[in-house]
Amino acid sequence: MTTHTTGHFTYADWQETALEETEGGAKLARAVVTNAFSGGIEAPRTSCQYAITYLPDKTGVCCGYELLTGTLDGRAGSFVVVQHANWGEDATVHCAFEVVPGSGTGELTGLTGSGTFSAVQGESEIPYGFDYTL
Repeated sequence: MTTHTTGHFTYADWQETALEETEGGAKLARAVVTNAFSGGIEAPRTSCQYAITYLPDKTGVCCGYELLTGTLDGRAGSFVVVQHANWGEDATVHCAFEVVPGSGTGELTGLTGSGTFSAVQGESEIPYGFDYTL
């Protein structure tokens, strides 16, 4: 049976490094990010890394992996999600994420699921939705 849970997260830290840029073309960067999740997912300090492509028209895409350690609806453990995101000229990031198969530990062993979030520029709390099975 699939369970739906919601909550929000905030960026606790964002360290971005430019990697390569072509004149008039794309810019590659990477970011090391720490988030704090609350709600259905309680993970006070996650570890995340993104590979980012900024396009000249102010749009872009990124992908990344995030390790969440804490609880999911009261069950303790950890799991990894892979994220795929894009944004348009308004800078709102639309992201879909999925649990990496086999990454669940503790009471989250066997976890599968996927979710989404949209991060609006300037807002500090980002709501998420997550559908999962255990």
